[in-house]
Amino acid sequence: MKPIWVVDDDQSIRFVLEKALAREQFAVRSFASPREVLKAMEDDSPQVLVSDIRMPGGSGIELLAEVKQRHPGLPVIIMTAYSDLDSAVSAFQGGAFEYLPKPFDVPKAVELIRRAVDESLREEVAEAGATQAPEMLGQAPAMQDVFRAIGRLSQSNVTVLITGESGTGKELVARALHKHSPRSAGPFVAINTAAIPKDLLESELFGHERGAFTGAQATRRGRFEQADGGTLFLDEIGDMPFDLQTRLLRVLSDGQFYRVGGHQPLKANVRVIAATHQNLEERVRQGAFREDLFHRLNVIRLRLPPLRERREDIPMLTRLFLAKSAKELGVEAKRITDAALARLAAFDFPGNVRQLENLCHWLTVMAPAQVIEPKDLPPELLAAVPTAGADGVAAASAPAAPAAPAATAAATLPAGMPAPAATIPGWLTDLERDVRQRLVAGEPEVWDALSKLFEARLIHTALEVTRGRRIEAAQRLGIGRNTITRKIQELKLE
Repeated sequence: MKPIWVVDDDQSIRFVLEKALAREQFAVRSFASPREVLKAMEDDSPQVLVSDIRMPGGSGIELLAEVKQRHPGLPVIIMTAYSDLDSAVSAFQGGAFEYLPKPFDVPKAVELIRRAVDESLREEVAEAGATQAPEMLGQAPAMQDVFRAIGRLSQSNVTVLITGESGTGKELVARALHKHSPRSAGPFVAINTAAIPKDLLESELFGHERGAFTGAQATRRGRFEQADGGTLFLDEIGDMPFDLQTRLLRVLSDGQFYRVGGHQPLKANVRVIAATHQNLEERVRQGAFREDLFHRLNVIRLRLPPLRERREDIPMLTRLFLAKSAKELGVEAKRITDAALARLAAFDFPGNVRQLENLCHWLTVMAPAQVIEPKDLPPELLAAVPTAGADGVAAASAPAAPAAPAATAAATLPAGMPAPAATIPGWLTDLERDVRQRLVAGEPEVWDALSKLFEARLIHTALEVTRGRRIEAAQRLGIGRNTITRKIQELKLE
């Protein structure tokens, strides 16, 4: 681990922190000015930087800005006298990890630095993991079985049937099978057979000749032709219409097919990978799926486990999706506490990995502070009763969170799960009426307009209660200090 860097023009502060951190087995390097730090960073970098805010020859805020340009993920703790508190809050805009008020309690200062070190190490592991495993992630035994199967199939062109619940990542497995196969240089073409109307699916799969039907103004290549030399992924194969199953069986049998309206047989050099969330054996018994096609597809079967069977992967996936969402939105990635991760690991996630990814996107947008705590999670997740994980470990490590009141759930649920009408307070009824009127009138950007009104009223009221004290207002609202400062500027509440 790299050393902790401490920069302060006060020698006594440097001495106290050096001794306290040395007792905790941390390596420490001290500097008297920002200029010395920047020069040292030309050849080295710290695990955590602890900086005073006011020093001769430069300020801690200026140093923070320069350090964040060079090392965006480096945790920086700003030390400040109480008179500099507003400046410290402003520093959060530049990405400070936390502030340490002077005079500080030495054990608390060491604990804060330890938290920053832990966060830095977690980020390094997450970045290394993302670099090493860009396709799929999973340490759970069930996922390791999937990875081993992909490895065994890497030199094969055999047909594969992927089964698993919706949202488990069946297309990711199909792409991995293609990427690590002899056909990796060819195209990967995917089609969801359940998402295309029956009348169009035949044309999508096999193409059509010009004039084959009304609207067919030009010859069109189907997915089989597009995937020539590569892989065709047929998602939700269990929903394919029965008559099209016959044509698909013929292609799989002899590799030949006809375009819609065509008379010239075409040859398909395509590896087929199919996927379904349905029980195909049951579909066969019901007469909804051809038995001969089932056996043709079911050469090698890969079962993807639901997320509830691989709970140990949830923390790693959560951090990955939070980083991904932040990158897509152009914001700083949020961190998540171990307690919040324990709460996530206790949830069953009926929507599996896709639901977790959507949840992380919601948290990136809606969580009020930069560090996500259990109270920031959506109400339906907080209200869920913790259950034992697949490894037998219950969510006892997560602090018990009371079920959210129905009215709160109705106001904040991302997926829209309204509370019983009898429990909805009057202001929510008024809000619903206002939203309805705006939507019916065709008003643009209803979400942004009402969100700004709601946030502005919350902050304005909190500032009235605290007589303008921003830090206290942020604490009472349960948001971060940098969040309230940014919102005041954005909403023009100065």
